[in-house]
Amino acid sequence: MSEQKSTIVRTDGWTWLRGAALAAAEREAPRLGARLAVRMWMTIPPAAKAAAGEPRTVLTEGGKRFVASSWGTGPVVYLLHGWGGHRGQFGAFVDPLVATGFQVVAVDALGHGESGPGRYGRGRGLMPDFIVALEAAVRRFGAPHGVIAHSLGASAAAVATLDGFPSGRLVLIAPISSPMPTLDIFAKWLGIGPRVRAEMPRRIERIARIPMARLDIVSRAAEREELPPALIIHDTGDRTVPFDTGVLVTAAWPGARLERTQGLGHLRILADPSVVERAVGFIAAVPAITP
Repeated sequence: MSEQKSTIVRTDGWTWLRGAALAAAEREAPRLGARLAVRMWMTIPPAAKAAAGEPRTVLTEGGKRFVASSWGTGPVVYLLHGWGGHRGQFGAFVDPLVATGFQVVAVDALGHGESGPGRYGRGRGLMPDFIVALEAAVRRFGAPHGVIAHSLGASAAAVATLDGFPSGRLVLIAPISSPMPTLDIFAKWLGIGPRVRAEMPRRIERIARIPMARLDIVSRAAEREELPPALIIHDTGDRTVPFDTGVLVTAAWPGARLERTQGLGHLRILADPSVVERAVGFIAAVPAITP
């Protein structure tokens, strides 16, 4: 659950009306209520775009428009933001990675930043929009040496890896372990009743055409004996994605390491020099092989 998404819940002038509609649906038509709740769930909050003057590459695949930035030369490290974010949030990582000998590629997920709308329509999104953006960037810039990703982007990178994406070394910053706990938080904030809440996963599965179980990193990773090396970085005071989720992902992912921070929350963690140093060090720990 993003900080931006929670802000929408608190400040939307239609909150009372929506709440009344959801309450009525809870009593009379939970499936209809789930349609409304999921539509709200999928609404992407407005976000800033990358700073003017950044390198910009436009990719077009399958009628979709992706925007990425690339710096440096060498083995490629991909940067993927979270829900409501944009590629410019990883600015602190670029120079250290380039100085270490990597090409750095940051991509905007569909519906985010400067990329075009995703498969669910303008202003709507789900995790698959992040995965297809990462895959499109790889087809343009080459196989990853590693991926550094944040929040829902971290979850997308992990799910893609579990599906066979050749991610290389992974740095997952504040990953969401599964959509289900965030749905619970969302339902609580909106006052969604249990009957509507129970219908929401089924509605999401119909729209995404993906079983919710496929997006559960913990249960899927726990079944594997070997996965790419992963470093999980999570702040103990993260109020958006609780620290416990990072603990769960670390425990399930074979050989993963958890490093905790304090006082950085969910977004400031991306600008912290110590976090950048740890992430770059992990990515560079194994000698990179230039294609």
